[in-house]
Amino acid sequence: MKKIILIAAFVSLTSLGWAESHREKSAERMDNAANVLHEIMGAPDKGIPEEVLEHAKCIAVVPHMLKGGFVFGAENGRGVATCRTAEGWSAPAFFAITGGSWGLQIGIEGIDLVMIIQNDRGMQRLLSSKFELGADASAAAGPVGRHASADTDWKLNTEILTYSRAKGLFAGLTLNGASIRRDDDSMQAVYGRHVSTRAVLSGRVSPTEASEHFLNAVRHAKAQAVAAN
Repeated sequence: MKKIILIAAFVSLTSLGWAESHREKSAERMDNAANVLHEIMGAPDKGIPEEVLEHAKCIAVVPHMLKGGFVFGAENGRGVATCRTAEGWSAPAFFAITGGSWGLQIGIEGIDLVMIIQNDRGMQRLLSSKFELGADASAAAGPVGRHASADTDWKLNTEILTYSRAKGLFAGLTLNGASIRRDDDSMQAVYGRHVSTRAVLSGRVSPTEASEHFLNAVRHAKAQAVAAN
């Protein structure tokens, strides 16, 4: 009987330690994502146009995504996303991005990735917890600068606009073929075992205190866009 109790106590402590570790990593990811948005909005002439942010349905950020290879490339990163609801921006949901690409690629590099989901179709892809860029959801490099040019087609059929900020030299950047899926470990550690991505991003789950830095960065970026127009 004592052995059973000791084993149960050990399992419980291990589970608590696992959850705490993933909560800390998730909080750090949200803080890093917030910093990425603040830095991008601090240089609007080279960042995301105000029109794009103003019409965003969801905003997803992958701080320091690793990408590299020689001829064949690979992406690998973990990110955080929030979507607009009737009450404001939703609690953040956690996801992972993996996949491959083809092109002239040399070396390995860490980049900050921002994805702007700009219509309902793109939002539904994100809510589904798993999809592939370029196959399940149309994706394109977004326009850059203070304002989006009127003669571009960024508002037409593209579901997701992608932006990257490189910290080193890299050639042949593309996200076609990258797979985006739910980060089960982070979602379970922050929200519990049975909470879905859809429930979080649709506003049915309250944000945690640790998410405020990220959500404030999103609100600030959106407010800047609205004020400029």
